[in-house]
Amino acid sequence: MSNRSPSRRAVRYLGGIALAPLAFALPGTAQAQTGTDAETASGNAPIVVSARRRDETLIEVPLSISTFSGDDLDQSGTLDITEIAESVPNVTFEVSRGTNTTLTTFIRGVGQQDPVAGFENGVGLYVDDVYFNRPQGAVLDVFNVERIEVLRGPQGTLYGRNTIGGAVKFITRRLEDSPTGEVRFNAGTYGQFDGVASVALPVGNSGFYVGAAGALLTRNGFGENLNLGIENYNKDVAAARGTIEYAPNSDIFVRFTGDYTDDRSNPRQGSRLIPGLLSGAPVLDNEFDTRAGLQNPGQRVEAWGVSMTAEIQVSETIRLRNILAYRDDESSTPIDFDSLPAADLDVPALYANDQFSEEFQIVYDDGRLAGLLGFYYLDANATTNFDVILDTLAPTLPGLTAKTFGDVATETWSVFGDFTFDITDQWSVSVGGRYTHDRRDSRVLRQTFLFGPSTDFGGANPLLIATTSDFDDGATFEEFTPRASISYRPTPDHNIYASYSRGFKGGGFDPRGQTTAAPDLDGDGDIDAADIYEFMSFDPEIVDSYEIGYHGALADGAVTVALAAFYADYSDIQIPGSAGFDTDGDGTNDTFIGITSNAGAATIWGVEFEGQARLGRDLVASGDRFGFNWAIGYINAEYDEFIDAFGVDVAGQRVFQNTPEWTLSGTANYSIPAFGGDLNFLTTLSYRSETSQFEVQSPLDQPGYALWDASLVWTSDDDHWQLGLHAKNITDHRYIVSGYNFVAPNGAGGFTPTLGREGTLTAFYGDPFRMFASARMRF
Repeated sequence: MSNRSPSRRAVRYLGGIALAPLAFALPGTAQAQTGTDAETASGNAPIVVSARRRDETLIEVPLSISTFSGDDLDQSGTLDITEIAESVPNVTFEVSRGTNTTLTTFIRGVGQQDPVAGFENGVGLYVDDVYFNRPQGAVLDVFNVERIEVLRGPQGTLYGRNTIGGAVKFITRRLEDSPTGEVRFNAGTYGQFDGVASVALPVGNSGFYVGAAGALLTRNGFGENLNLGIENYNKDVAAARGTIEYAPNSDIFVRFTGDYTDDRSNPRQGSRLIPGLLSGAPVLDNEFDTRAGLQNPGQRVEAWGVSMTAEIQVSETIRLRNILAYRDDESSTPIDFDSLPAADLDVPALYANDQFSEEFQIVYDDGRLAGLLGFYYLDANATTNFDVILDTLAPTLPGLTAKTFGDVATETWSVFGDFTFDITDQWSVSVGGRYTHDRRDSRVLRQTFLFGPSTDFGGANPLLIATTSDFDDGATFEEFTPRASISYRPTPDHNIYASYSRGFKGGGFDPRGQTTAAPDLDGDGDIDAADIYEFMSFDPEIVDSYEIGYHGALADGAVTVALAAFYADYSDIQIPGSAGFDTDGDGTNDTFIGITSNAGAATIWGVEFEGQARLGRDLVASGDRFGFNWAIGYINAEYDEFIDAFGVDVAGQRVFQNTPEWTLSGTANYSIPAFGGDLNFLTTLSYRSETSQFEVQSPLDQPGYALWDASLVWTSDDDHWQLGLHAKNITDHRYIVSGYNFVAPNGAGGFTPTLGREGTLTAFYGDPFRMFASARMRF
């Protein structure tokens, strides 16, 4: 008989869908329940979250948080992390332009679109409290997770730098006391076939538990590359994970994990919105088709990581926790900006990232005072290496290629603390703070070749004609990020709170910056090292956020709601941008350069309303249930100041990117006992208002649109079997999620290229209508 603590009843969490990393969680038990709150609208146990790095019921937590369970994942057929944006207010998750697995995230107007080294995201991604420093390989596929939590608003105290918009947390399951296994298959349109298998078992009575999982995820393309004869928007991913846990008793828990992901999908190339300005190539009828010609390098993403988590209960009130991790990923991708056979604006690219992190926490809870003290350290390196191939400028400049190499080293450490004190049974206060020391060192090398491309991308004898940047410098940033809140709970089922929090995103250097483009910023008549440093660098950005909110359970738990109103003062906003640049003064732009500055200050305010309601039981048949979930978000994000490259305040002409004013969703769910199990039908309708891709409005901006999904799932009474049928984007709506824009209006209803000669205005689209069947067996 195992000496591990007994398995505890699984907890269900608020939400219509759920997510998990491709580094699979294995079948297991939920975390402990706490609190005495009313049951959820589904009639099950209280919603438990770890948003403040300790287990609490959702009603207790004085911040805006959405949670999604693994059970709900099965019901809705959610396949990857980007789908969660349909059901969370004021959130945007999407696949970055020109990639398959790089993630773009925005929460409450704060995020980061450009994934190159040197730019940090404003939303932190965590898997079992391990921070993902870079967005490459972060479009996580969804299988067998305990839950996911989306924390909205600055999380600088408990989660540190680069969480000024919020944080996304994956929490995986612990292994179970008895041998368990699971096999899952999905098969559907576009040749989709997914196979996932996992197994976990105890090792005798030793206190050790082992588990392993593997997956193969495949799908044909939504379109075709008509030039190369290969599929576009296809999927070919293999992954594996291994876990060893040691839990001899309830006071000790140690977990070792290792994961590996290999993505060999074809390059995802865009669709032109305008004819070729040089070749006259027409716009294609199918938005998922392309004529891109770049084939080098081969598309591939490899990511792997190892981690160790240890927890020891040293007394009734103190628990020690340590999280040690290392991650590594490499990406190669041929990005054809112009999406035409000619090398008018082709960008072969290589990315490499590695990180080592260590976090130690002392968690305290005596029933009245609860919180933690911690130390965090991160040592990370990120490189970006790409060519910009402009062959169509020949014969004047045959084989013109601009090469950029960026190498960014980050070393950061912080100390932090956060505590909640119950003044009375109804009133509690929370205070916290974090001091962060952030060091950034950057090397930026830019060179121009003829007869290219460069040797890194297959060039034989390119002729180096200029070195336009050879920058090597660093900077240190320090910041204190406090947090405070007060909560009033008139009853255990209701919580009214007010909070303040600060977050910051680290500064750095533009990895695409060109030192020879630096102007005389100090006006002394000479462009010197100080001007170059100022031109290449940018400072951290800061958000101060204020929020009032309410969490509650009504009608004996039949209805649960969360309502929040927030106001944020956003300062020193980093604005990464790309611009065409004429290196030889001939009047034609022959490369693009990065121009990043702290150009903006903004005010952001909004409201969010989430909830779920049990609308009826025993309506048609004994034991049936009908419920409804909803999420409503409104945000008003406006620049108060936006200084452009010419020193002019153009705030009135700039908008927030990837931040629709309205985000709405509703999910109706009806279940009925049938065929020795439960037959569940759910359908979700979501809406996003107009979304801008960049700070300047462009033809790539997406008008408001709605998506409609539906699922029909049968689960056996013993939960061993599950069969489902899932439909996504039922109306087959076409909507833009990202793109490239290197054209300017010509005043006559057409466009003038700002880089290259064909004119680059290409778009990437969200998934079309698709349907798939799912089958799962647990044993």
